[in-house]
Amino acid sequence: MRLSTYTLLSAPHSVRIGAQLDGRMLDLVAGEHALNDGKQIIPASMKGLLALGEVGLARARAVLDYAEKNAAKLDKTTLAPDADVHYLPPIPDADKFLCVGKNYRTHLEELKRNDLIKEMPGEPTGFVKLNSCLTGHGADVPRPKTVTRLDYEPEMVFVLGKRAYEVSGDNPLQYIAGITLLNDLTCRDTQKAEVASGSRFWTSKNAPSFGPLGPCIITMDEVPDPYNIWVTCSVNGVQRMRVNTSEQIWKLPRIIPHFSRLLDLQPGDMFSTGAPGGVAVGKADAESLYVKPGDVIECAFEAPHMILRNRIVAP
Repeated sequence: MRLSTYTLLSAPHSVRIGAQLDGRMLDLVAGEHALNDGKQIIPASMKGLLALGEVGLARARAVLDYAEKNAAKLDKTTLAPDADVHYLPPIPDADKFLCVGKNYRTHLEELKRNDLIKEMPGEPTGFVKLNSCLTGHGADVPRPKTVTRLDYEPEMVFVLGKRAYEVSGDNPLQYIAGITLLNDLTCRDTQKAEVASGSRFWTSKNAPSFGPLGPCIITMDEVPDPYNIWVTCSVNGVQRMRVNTSEQIWKLPRIIPHFSRLLDLQPGDMFSTGAPGGVAVGKADAESLYVKPGDVIECAFEAPHMILRNRIVAP
């Protein structure tokens, strides 16, 4: 399944959770009402759905199966054309959105060349992405007036579907409901100053809309191997990066026990798994590659295919 949080352009004040179906979006709550089998368990939020565990995902699949067989019976708000869908972050209200930094050797090398790291990590390291910086697929991203070096970072994100606290690295995929995409937009001007002062990227990565996320959570039944996914990034239709997730240094068997030793991880919490090498700051012509108003950034998984598209605009 491909699960989204969204509103309709025709009904912008009602936030819904849905599943993609043949180029349309199924409202899972309304779809469950249409199923009319005496059960009403799907909540109004993605975090609430994930908190139900496999029971919730199985119910969503049942509603999706019903809609596929009975699409003609559903109105255009229950099964909406994609053109009417305004995507929000799939989980706009995660309790914890943890980002594993310095997780590709090629990215480590380019950060070191540009004085953006002080040390080579011996274990997973991280920072936090704030909910207030998140935005959805298709949204415009204002570049602040003081920012001239705005960089892109396409990252695979794991979405938790099960509580994890003080757990081992055995069978780590049991805790994962699905994956999604983050463009971890970063102000390199500010980041360099933050590194020099010893802080952890708080402001350089958390300005409003610096966290495009989505458009969907791809559930794990559609992900044969999360560590064999080609991740790409294009600007204005020109591909600038293509890297495989197999190149990550720290994978789930280390990430889950590392963070769960002190943090009580809950369904709906997220781990972004780090930027690959190839971002603008690592290039000799970086100044010409930083994104500016008018640029359109597309981060993508090649398979399972998904595109996260956003345009940079003036503030």
